[in-house]
Amino acid sequence: MSKSVNVLFIADVVGSPGIALLDTFLPSLIKKHKADFVIVNGENSHEGMGINEEIIKQFYRLGTHVITGGNHTFDKWKIYPYMKTDPNLLRPFNYPKGAHGFGYGIYDVPSKDCKIGVLNLQGRTFMQAIDDPFRAGEYVIDKLREQADIIFVDFHAEATAEKMAFAWYVEEKVSVMVGTHTHIPTNDARIMPGGMGYITDAGMTGSFNSVIGMDKQTAIKRFLLATPHKYKSANGDNRICGVISQVDLETGKCRHIEPVIHPNFNNSKEDA
Repeated sequence: MSKSVNVLFIADVVGSPGIALLDTFLPSLIKKHKADFVIVNGENSHEGMGINEEIIKQFYRLGTHVITGGNHTFDKWKIYPYMKTDPNLLRPFNYPKGAHGFGYGIYDVPSKDCKIGVLNLQGRTFMQAIDDPFRAGEYVIDKLREQADIIFVDFHAEATAEKMAFAWYVEEKVSVMVGTHTHIPTNDARIMPGGMGYITDAGMTGSFNSVIGMDKQTAIKRFLLATPHKYKSANGDNRICGVISQVDLETGKCRHIEPVIHPNFNNSKEDA
């Protein structure tokens, strides 16, 4: 059998509950899934919105190789200077020219004689009117294919249709594409005809006693009153969500992809 690389992706880490989960479980998950490379989406890790240098370094100590982002990456302005210095900290590539940070990178896979290209993109449907992720993504992917053995894309978007459309657009050029942003894990992990591993949304790492990681009562007031309320991250029923994928090094195609949810959801309720 040809050589392969196992890539573990951890979905949007939300606030201190998400950080605590990684601190407790990430090393054991890496061992369990024999992960060669670990990617964590950290755009919601600092108080539920944004990220800071302390959290970034904590993720690295736990075994993370690359941190991806999304629309909340820029929420905490103190991180801007650091974003210019760390090529392993990514933000969506298709933000306008001049935005802080890196949108993609090529990295050595530890203990493997290969390179992985990681690209972070953000959708536009129901989100900010930034640059086109399709054309921007295609440009970077063609560049990555010249140097990287495998390519991984974190596509951060609201609309499932936009994620799926991009997946079909690049499925013959990319090894794995994982959707993020909506915080609800989808049950459609699969290998597409072109050999790309795909899931519409990997979910989130944090409290599910919440509205997508946010305090329930605060979220309900937003809908009831249609007025702004200060974001407050929730706690309780905390879970890690993510994806483990295996990529063939000879072909760059995905052999296997499946969700990682710990602990699993209980789909039945026993009588007291």
